[in-house]
Amino acid sequence: MRFLFIEKQIDYEPLGLLSLSSVLRQAGHQVRLAVAAVEDPVAVAREWQPNVLGYSVYTGSQTYYRDLNLAIKAALPGVLSVFGGPHPTYFPEFVEEPGVDAVCLGEGEGAILDLAHTLERGEAPANIDNWWFKRDGDLERNPVRPPENDLDRLPFPDRELLFERDSLTRQSGIKHFITSRGCPYDCTYCFNQALGKLYHGMARRLRQMSVGRVIEEVRGVQDRYPLQFVVFLDDLFIVHVEWLRDLAARFPAEVGLPFFCNVRANLVTAEKMALLKEAGCASVGMGLETGNEALRNAVLKRNLSNEQIVDASRLIREAGIRLLTTNMLGLPGGSLAHDLETLALNHACKPAYANAFLYQPYPRTELGEYARENGYVEGSLDEIDSSAWERSVLRFGSAAEKRQIENFNKLFALAVEWPWTAGLMLRLAGLPPNGLYRLVYKLWKGYAVKSRIHPYRPPFREFLQTVGRFMKFD
Repeated sequence: MRFLFIEKQIDYEPLGLLSLSSVLRQAGHQVRLAVAAVEDPVAVAREWQPNVLGYSVYTGSQTYYRDLNLAIKAALPGVLSVFGGPHPTYFPEFVEEPGVDAVCLGEGEGAILDLAHTLERGEAPANIDNWWFKRDGDLERNPVRPPENDLDRLPFPDRELLFERDSLTRQSGIKHFITSRGCPYDCTYCFNQALGKLYHGMARRLRQMSVGRVIEEVRGVQDRYPLQFVVFLDDLFIVHVEWLRDLAARFPAEVGLPFFCNVRANLVTAEKMALLKEAGCASVGMGLETGNEALRNAVLKRNLSNEQIVDASRLIREAGIRLLTTNMLGLPGGSLAHDLETLALNHACKPAYANAFLYQPYPRTELGEYARENGYVEGSLDEIDSSAWERSVLRFGSAAEKRQIENFNKLFALAVEWPWTAGLMLRLAGLPPNGLYRLVYKLWKGYAVKSRIHPYRPPFREFLQTVGRFMKFD
């Protein structure tokens, strides 16, 4: 069977999609990737004549992929279109949209392989776990299968699928990896909380590859492609101290590259930070989310105090590791005053970069449903912004306050970097939206992340290409 996967743009390796390609290719199926930012997916589909169109969709991108799929199906009426990723997983009713033939809920390696085998036998797809199918106006809803508990059994992502289409990502010295799936916490805004409900009783909340398997994957990439800095995308990298001890003992000798990973304040200890530093960690990301403890603990259910967060930040800095904080502005029930508390907490934490986002009420997450039920949402699902920093779909005290929060989100990192500018940034945020704020946001983020968080100096040509891509993307 011939599968054509389609991506709007490449920010970094789409590892979930590349994992699906691995299982399909290992089973003898053909896979092609089309990237809409650099080629016309309709023309690619006409030329390649796939049996299946595949899309990985998050909330905020669903309208784009639905409309693109309709255009491709107009050119190839008989092709089967399937959608996976966070949006179909938590909003499977998306299958009822025009042109959508099937949606996959949850992890898709086994599901996509079963679908391919069914089609190869010439059978109509039916009774396959994880899939909802639409046929002649009727819906077939199948249960999800247990996810793979032993991640060492899964094949490595098929990076060549991407690299044969995207020379810039191939040549970049920064590449991304995931060593675990899931999370033991129940933060109300996060997809992991909803995923835990989907797989309740079927699997461990956190499943992690062995250190040996992680090293094997990184070494494999290191041997085939340029690699100078590793980004581990795991939601939490430091849960198990014994795993970190093994990593610290082996990673420097067997890989020897600096890396970035994510941590949580209550899990940060002096021992764990020393182990990370010994393993080669250059920088970490840590969620502050909000500086208001009531919002953080009663609404977000983070169960973290400001004191814990400040202490964790100090331990990170004392270990010689740079800190990136993540922050959500414009929370339901929040206000600009709450966002100023978030600014103050960042000043106390002294990060190398403060990444700010506007909260988006994703469907089927506890906080997304809370926002809807309590009248905070004034837009529809289709109005959720894919960039998560351009605009909010929530109601605030006034239209002026909403505009100020949206503007302040773009200026937030500057106010953290130079605390004495906070008053000026707040006044600027009160002005009408303009393209200058967007430009400043992108330029400062690009500089700070590339020079401090992912410290990698690309060749000049690659630098120019990367800047051009970053400025164009959503």
